[in-house]
Amino acid sequence: MSDHRLLHHTIHRSSDENAPWLVFVHGAGGSSTVWFKQLRNFREGNYNILMIDLRGHGGSVFFRDWISNEPHAFEEICKDVVDVLNHHNIPPSHMVGISLGTLVIRKIAEDYPEYVSSLIMGGAIVKFNLRSRFLVWLVHRVKKLLPFIWIYKIYAFILMPRKRHRKSRNLFVRQAKKLYHQEFLRWIGITQQIKPLMKFFRENNTQHPVLYIMGDEDYMFLPSVKMVASRHKNARLVIVPESGHVVNVDQPRHFNRIVRTFVNGLTARKFNDPK
Repeated sequence: MSDHRLLHHTIHRSSDENAPWLVFVHGAGGSSTVWFKQLRNFREGNYNILMIDLRGHGGSVFFRDWISNEPHAFEEICKDVVDVLNHHNIPPSHMVGISLGTLVIRKIAEDYPEYVSSLIMGGAIVKFNLRSRFLVWLVHRVKKLLPFIWIYKIYAFILMPRKRHRKSRNLFVRQAKKLYHQEFLRWIGITQQIKPLMKFFRENNTQHPVLYIMGDEDYMFLPSVKMVASRHKNARLVIVPESGHVVNVDQPRHFNRIVRTFVNGLTARKFNDPK
């Protein structure tokens, strides 16, 4: 049996009825708390904000099927987010994702384009390179042999190895500790589902404006994002210095400024368009 409860989410509304909507979607092992350095900044601005905890994460830890041990279907994870948008009648929004959350919002843009104004992809994942493929293979090999938090710590260090990535690593591990082991195994199963999706997304542009925000030290994913951004006409890439994979935590001021400029530019264009 599936659980039809809404994902845990929080909404912060602007007093301006014309204020744009920002929808924040975290990555695997995280929660909406990864956006804490964005929340205050954008609440002080003229924006409506929706922050969502994906199933099995954060406040949505009990949003799950207690009977089946099968991996989550990626389409259902994306539909969970759309259900929240539907419930609150939220208009087309600027979707902001980090890490695996970028694949969630890209899939929503593909399947439910009417809900999306633009895509903002922080630490985007568009392809597994040799190192990341080896890492995924290793996780599958040891996932039932080692405590999952050990695996997360190893993964976090490989993904974010530098001293200035420590804050992102620690946040990543703290949030992962809130997962159940079975939930961890379910999300590991998603890696097999997203490989063909990533290939499709690399080869096919989206109708929406796309902004990639990548750290210059995100060695695992930046090269492939550079390639995709150069090929897709609707895409723009901004590389943030002295930042790793979780760019919104490593360099929040840069990240916030880039997002604000991008969204404000699209909003101004929308109101100035005579159509």
